[in-house]
Amino acid sequence: MSPDELVYLGILAASIPIGFLFRYPSPPVKQGAALLLGLSITIATCQVHALHSLVTVLGTWIIIKSNWRSAPALSLAWTFLYLLFFRLVTWFGLPPPTPFANAIQLLLTLKMVSLANEVQSFHLEKKQEVSSFSKSPVVGGLSQEPSLYDMIAYSYCYVGIMTGPFFRFQTYVDWLRQPSSLDLPGWVPCMLRLRLVPVYGALFLTANMYFPLAYVRTEEFLEHHFVFRLFYMTVVFFVFRMRFYAAWCGAEAGCISAGLGCYPEGALSKPGGGPTVNYSPDPESPVVYDFKTIQNIDPYNTDFCVKVRHGMHYWNMTVQWWLHHYIYPNSPFKAYALKAGWTMFISAYWHGLHAGYYLSFLTIPLCIAAESAMEASVRAKLGPRGQSAFDWVHWFLKMRAYDYMCMGFVLLKASDTVHYWTSIYFIIHIIALACILFGRLMKGGKRERKKSEKEEKIEGEKKEVKQEDVREKTE
Repeated sequence: MSPDELVYLGILAASIPIGFLFRYPSPPVKQGAALLLGLSITIATCQVHALHSLVTVLGTWIIIKSNWRSAPALSLAWTFLYLLFFRLVTWFGLPPPTPFANAIQLLLTLKMVSLANEVQSFHLEKKQEVSSFSKSPVVGGLSQEPSLYDMIAYSYCYVGIMTGPFFRFQTYVDWLRQPSSLDLPGWVPCMLRLRLVPVYGALFLTANMYFPLAYVRTEEFLEHHFVFRLFYMTVVFFVFRMRFYAAWCGAEAGCISAGLGCYPEGALSKPGGGPTVNYSPDPESPVVYDFKTIQNIDPYNTDFCVKVRHGMHYWNMTVQWWLHHYIYPNSPFKAYALKAGWTMFISAYWHGLHAGYYLSFLTIPLCIAAESAMEASVRAKLGPRGQSAFDWVHWFLKMRAYDYMCMGFVLLKASDTVHYWTSIYFIIHIIALACILFGRLMKGGKRERKKSEKEEKIEGEKKEVKQEDVREKTE
């Protein structure tokens, strides 16, 4: 493990026991202590580069205060343009930011855009209440506009400051105002989330030792058989998954220990978004709580869901919620595949400027189009057993598609990514294009059959009319 990874690990490990201490103080003390700890982590790991995050927060605050109506669009433009400057600072003669500063900047971008949307919703709901003389039915809305101190405290809250998960400002406020934090579940859900972390960590270290990524860039790698080169991407994606399973489960445990994102099960919370219904528990029955709001990874469904589009839903779940609510609906396109492509492009930009991100993320819409074509042209015509067999093949290809795309994500450079994809003959791109072509041919054949059947029916009707005319004349 690199020194940076050891620092991440240390912060993650320390945040879990510290979280239990945050169940004791009052809301103002909890807010101040979480801010102080988060600022200390930021300054210690980022040094002068911590100014980038502060400038982002102040810029967003100015936008919200000056024009709350357009704050969502303006904050998105501001934070994403600042991300561009942040990544190109060396062009301006400034020192490159640390990896820790980059991690904080990424999560802060999500928070600021989300906060601008929450503030806009607050003002719109307030106007609606005044005009209709009734309380707004919106779930999880703000009760008041946050102050500058509230924004800074939310931005630098120590919980998930580098590793996530993303959480909305309202989730943060609910955490501060929890009436009885000590009575909420803590140890049991925390241990349940941590139980497989040692396994993930051991698998990551072992597989990474025997199958290093750097080997892909060597000439010796190309001398191996095609099957070995193809197999290698499967192991690389396995290493990638184990690393993030361990990190994100640990990050979730840090939230659970602090009580962040704890809501009754009846609130039907969504990862990243929080409660989706207004829930009033029955005072006579015990309340069951969950931490779905801060769930960032579902390892089982990531590995065993069937479709490419479903695989995205179970990976980095809080960020997927953010993309689905703030990017996907505002896409300039209408077709699902194009809207997905737009969303993936924004996701790639958020991750960084490396060409590998774009090559990987923009392959996803192609795979989605391929699986949609095959489902419509093949699966829909099969019986139960045939559909089960189809799903197993679909799952296998889904995993290979993610193996393939992961190589671009980790190799980063366009030359390295294309070099590897060339060594396996762009196999996933070819399979996806073949599936799309096959689906269209089957659909086209179906249309031709329908057309011919319709024409035969019309011809038959014409013959019947002529025969009736002949009979009338003879009579």
